[in-house]
Amino acid sequence: MLKAKPLDVLTHVRHGFFTREGGVSKGIYASLNCGYGSDDDKENVRENRARVAEKLSVEREKLLTVHQIHSPTVALVTEPWTPETAPQADAVVTATPGIALGILTADCAPVLFADKKARVIGAAHAGWKGALGGVLEETVEAMIRLGAERQNIAAAIGPCISQDAYEVGPEFRARFLEADEANARWFEPSDKDQHAMFDLPGYAQARLETADIGTVVMLGKCTYQDEKRFFSFRRTTHLGEKDYGRQISALMLRP
Repeated sequence: MLKAKPLDVLTHVRHGFFTREGGVSKGIYASLNCGYGSDDDKENVRENRARVAEKLSVEREKLLTVHQIHSPTVALVTEPWTPETAPQADAVVTATPGIALGILTADCAPVLFADKKARVIGAAHAGWKGALGGVLEETVEAMIRLGAERQNIAAAIGPCISQDAYEVGPEFRARFLEADEANARWFEPSDKDQHAMFDLPGYAQARLETADIGTVVMLGKCTYQDEKRFFSFRRTTHLGEKDYGRQISALMLRP
């Protein structure tokens, strides 16, 4: 797993941006596929998630994810739920120790949050739609309601698709410009007529900096370009594969 220094130095938090390596899944899901939404064997996914939980030193049933729907919705966690009862949301926050908050991605940006002093953490799934809709800011506000201080919040943007690999059509760019003309800076011309290359991690970072939190860092790893370490929905699409796995990013408050 990969780590972000601003979170790694916090003695009350454990975290990790896990790669696709180190699991039991086979074929296109090899090997640490943590997504129940894939067509992978559910027992393999269960074992993979158990390995992640073990790495975080948390009980396997306390590694929680949500049904992600590309929304700004944030779920408050006070006790564990099952995969079947997980809420529809794209971010989770908690002040409860011993529960790991997980985000599944395969090109979208996983963002992990922790207050440097207060025992409050959060995790967000920031695809383009969620980021544009305000999921990152909503996560920050939910943490503040639990007792976090804005200037004490550190956020780390994990592996996601880079601008060099993210070509979008004119209607995509138009949606961002309609929201704010200044969003033009996140697009560069592509080789394809009327298309552009979108900087998702840069956009997410800017949204967090505008939210005026204490620290924002970006790991700078591209899921599309590094096939060995990361699943990628877009790469799967380009290769004509039938499905794809999901890597997990997670953090927890130490008991």
